[in-house]
Amino acid sequence: MNKFFAFCIVVFSVVLTFAQDSPTDFLPADFHKERRAAVREKMPPNTVAVFFANAERNRANDVDYIYHQDPDFYYLTGYKEPNAVLVLFSDVQENTEGKGYDEMLYVQERDPRAEQWNGKRLGIEGAKSLLGFEQAFNGKEFAKSAIDFKAFDKVFFFDFKNDYRDKRGDADLFELIKSFKEKTDYPSDFNATKQRLYSMIASVTNENRATVSQTLKRYLQADEDLKEDELLRSFVEANDDLLISDIKDKVALQLDANNLDSTFLIEIMGALRETKTEEEMVLLKKAVEISAVGQIEVMKAMHPNMSETEIQGVHEYVYKKYGAEYEGYPSIVGGGNNGCILHYIENNKTQVGDDLVLMDLGAEYHGYTADVTRTIPANGKFSPEQKLIYDIVYDAQEAGIKASVIGAPFRAPGEAASKVVAARLMDLGIIANTSEAKTYFPHGTSHYLGLDVHDRGTYEAFKPNTVITVEPGIYIPEGSDCDKKWWGIAVRIEDDILITEDGPVNLSAMAPRTTEAIEDVMKQPSPLDDFLLPKLD
Repeated sequence: MNKFFAFCIVVFSVVLTFAQDSPTDFLPADFHKERRAAVREKMPPNTVAVFFANAERNRANDVDYIYHQDPDFYYLTGYKEPNAVLVLFSDVQENTEGKGYDEMLYVQERDPRAEQWNGKRLGIEGAKSLLGFEQAFNGKEFAKSAIDFKAFDKVFFFDFKNDYRDKRGDADLFELIKSFKEKTDYPSDFNATKQRLYSMIASVTNENRATVSQTLKRYLQADEDLKEDELLRSFVEANDDLLISDIKDKVALQLDANNLDSTFLIEIMGALRETKTEEEMVLLKKAVEISAVGQIEVMKAMHPNMSETEIQGVHEYVYKKYGAEYEGYPSIVGGGNNGCILHYIENNKTQVGDDLVLMDLGAEYHGYTADVTRTIPANGKFSPEQKLIYDIVYDAQEAGIKASVIGAPFRAPGEAASKVVAARLMDLGIIANTSEAKTYFPHGTSHYLGLDVHDRGTYEAFKPNTVITVEPGIYIPEGSDCDKKWWGIAVRIEDDILITEDGPVNLSAMAPRTTEAIEDVMKQPSPLDDFLLPKLD
């Protein structure tokens, strides 16, 4: 009884420590538990999956970047600290006491001195009481664990990017991965990309052989090391069924040389994360709405003397005001010709003048990120040329959204938008034939959205409860092969679209999209009109 009472005191103190003045609308522990169960359901018998927390990354000298958890790890655990390992078993295991378990979480050990500098850690008790894990251990126990990875038919994991440092601890990420490699006899020449391509060959059929061959050819053209692989090269060049069969047999032997598999989890996590649960949609919708409000407030505050950096700051202030922890990706604010740089993040133009300003930003709220782009005239009024280009992009986006329906191929929104852009650019005389449209619309139109701005997914036909972006654009940089009056015009309109049984739903529709609606909002007063700071030398 005394031991139980002491345990209750510890749990209560942990909950109290982490509950004080903190947000209460994070995903519940049951969500993460159910997601782990969903992974196990897809795992073959006698297999194990191992997930590692994200690396801590250095900014400069003794300063690290703000830590951000690996989205897959967060999706399955809710744990937001570094130096952790999640182990999932397809089948129930039994410990020395005869108790069954099918998952284990290794976390950072509580350390009063470290916590004084860097904040509280959940530790074992927090992982149990707040995250719902029955089997939780300090990270240093991973190296001592009795898990026999060689006894499993397959060990599933995401291959390592080698972007982690040895921080001289006995349970940092470096040591955890080192222990894993030792326990699994991880080959020094392990090549995850090669394994993925081998897996494609092993499962090739007559129907998809040409597609697989084309895929391999692209990889070989881009990677000199892969080009040297005899099996990959032979498959691409093969045109004989017997030779293909022989290559498949040899590939199968290579894949069976060890039980490591770095491909399976990519497919499984993509399938799971592609469609969103009700709990996820609450957070994702909030992130999108916060981002839309940011666009509205910038429209009201915008004037020609603003800098790109100031515009970025207004957006991000709105995010923080609503409690969004981060931006989902580096903010893009490009005035005039800077908007023609697709991933422009310098944002250092000191005055936007009478240019169009392309603003591609997204708040990240409790792990879920939005991705909303608006393009507005800094002086509050579209010029005739700006309006013509803008309206093409708007109509292209409308076509793309309309094509975002259940069962449609993932490429459908892009194809619909591209047709509009090509035809209308020809009408304006900017291009001579439709094939030239890619010069001014060089990117894709859609990607999945969720825990990552470019979220995991299958890129197969659209399913219900999937969230994508639809983001056509036209970019006419200075010096383009067209009338000079079009130079420096860059327009992108991007919205976050939920695919439902009743058709596509624009989650970011709150932020005006038509030229008329944008100009009307830009006439409204802004709370920042009277926010004046002293001049500095």
